[in-house]
Amino acid sequence: MKQKNIIAEKSFDFAVRIVKLYRFLCTGRKEYVLSKQFLRSGTSIGANVYEALQGQSRKDFVSKMSIALKEAAETVYWIKLLTRTEYLTSEQGDSIHNDCTEIIRILHSIVKTTKDKVP
Repeated sequence: MKQKNIIAEKSFDFAVRIVKLYRFLCTGRKEYVLSKQFLRSGTSIGANVYEALQGQSRKDFVSKMSIALKEAAETVYWIKLLTRTEYLTSEQGDSIHNDCTEIIRILHSIVKTTKDKVP
């Protein structure tokens, strides 16, 4: 039986949330510029995680996971900006921010642990 990969699942589910929130920002709030950046960075997290899982080496794996971590950090910025400018309510912002922070913690742990093992 194939084992579940928590970061792959969480980052994919997060990307789904990002896409739905992007749709809401465009249709419900008529916001197109900030939300596009938010969409790009938020969905890029999972894409980089999936790419890392197919890495050619440990260094390649760490590199892709590090990119995913950077994209997650950028996504936090867009969440904060969208919340502060009131395109997102505090509740919406807090909810997605908490999910992103959890992903950041997992990615940070993966990168640190794997770097310690790289010769």
